[in-house]
Amino acid sequence: MSDCTGRHRRIADPCSRRSWIADVRSKDSGFTLLELLVVVAIIGLLAGYVGPKLFAQLGKSETRAAEAQIDGLAKALDQYRLDVGHFPTTQQGLAALNERPGGERKWQGPYLQKAVPLDPWGRAYLYRQPGEHGDYDLYSYGKDGQPGGSGDAQDVTSW
Repeated sequence: MSDCTGRHRRIADPCSRRSWIADVRSKDSGFTLLELLVVVAIIGLLAGYVGPKLFAQLGKSETRAAEAQIDGLAKALDQYRLDVGHFPTTQQGLAALNERPGGERKWQGPYLQKAVPLDPWGRAYLYRQPGEHGDYDLYSYGKDGQPGGSGDAQDVTSW
């Protein structure tokens, strides 16, 4: 067979072992070590940039979850007060939202579908009645479990 210039082209025999090995070698060129190192370096830079931002958002989401839980507990406490006529005492605590306190005839609970949840850091919410900031105080000390703080360690309150 000849091409347009009149020269003959060599046609590889598809059944020939030699032509098959040559085709495989040309198709399997792969990546060099340098190319792989460049890709790993780029992935490392991206992880170094995105990682801290992602973990900062995690702390914010725990605080938002605590705020949402406190809001739900506050609504249950308001419903309790509407039925009984007063908020649970500090001694009765948040357990009064699920179990009838002794001597409460007007109790119509339970006021929560499940047990009183722990805060996102695994500690019980703190409840005080009468409160220093209103009829009651409902709060969590945050990630560090200590009063005050900032960032992840800030207190989450109902007031």
